[in-house]
Amino acid sequence: MPKNIFSRVQSRSLTRHHKIAMAGVATLGAVAIGVSAVPSGASTKTTTEAAQPAAVAYSNQQIKDVKASVTDQMAGASLKAEQIAAKKKAEAAAAAKKDAAAAAKKDAAAAAKKKAAAEAAKKKAEAARQAKEAASRAAKRAEAKKVVSYPNNLDGWIRESLAILKKHDIPASYDGIHRNIMRESSGNPKAINNWDINAINGIPSKGLLQVIPPTFKHWHVPGTSWDIYDPVANITAACNYAADKYGSMDNVDSAY
Repeated sequence: MPKNIFSRVQSRSLTRHHKIAMAGVATLGAVAIGVSAVPSGASTKTTTEAAQPAAVAYSNQQIKDVKASVTDQMAGASLKAEQIAAKKKAEAAAAAKKDAAAAAKKDAAAAAKKKAAAEAAKKKAEAARQAKEAASRAAKRAEAKKVVSYPNNLDGWIRESLAILKKHDIPASYDGIHRNIMRESSGNPKAINNWDINAINGIPSKGLLQVIPPTFKHWHVPGTSWDIYDPVANITAACNYAADKYGSMDNVDSAY
């Protein structure tokens, strides 16, 4: 009996067809042995059909089934690999999205913090400005409430007039005012000139600096009396007129 006749299928389980084929081969082998054992003088009768070896029957269906199974397994493995790759890709996308959201949230928080700091600085600066303005207003009110007392004499009248002139940026000096007062009225606030041309024209010069009524009215300084005989009002009006015409009362050395 030839060896390894079934080597192609030994690794597989024997099917019913394989078993029948093997039985047929075994029978043919036995017949061949029986024929060879008959003596040469014996009469034997065989037929051509008996002498022909029986065909071995086997099937390729199992191999096809195995190939199909392997193909299915490979297809399944490929599909599973694709599914794993898709899952990893989805997880990576989700992680990236999560990281982007976290970064955006962090940036938004930083921007909000920066904005809050800027607003706080702005409010602080505004509060400082308001406090400074309030202090300035308080100082001005205190200065306004502060009453400076001047003596009711020529020295007091001149110094009070100088304080008013300073507020209105009208130039003058104590010496210039005092010198012209002494020449014009000798320090008499009620002095009046009834003999010069102004008096003839009906507008006599009056007061410490001998100012005629139209000049006093035109060059009157706000905050002073409208009485031409008022010492302070008379001095400030005369100094305002002299500043415009001569640059300052200091430049006046005669009738003006």
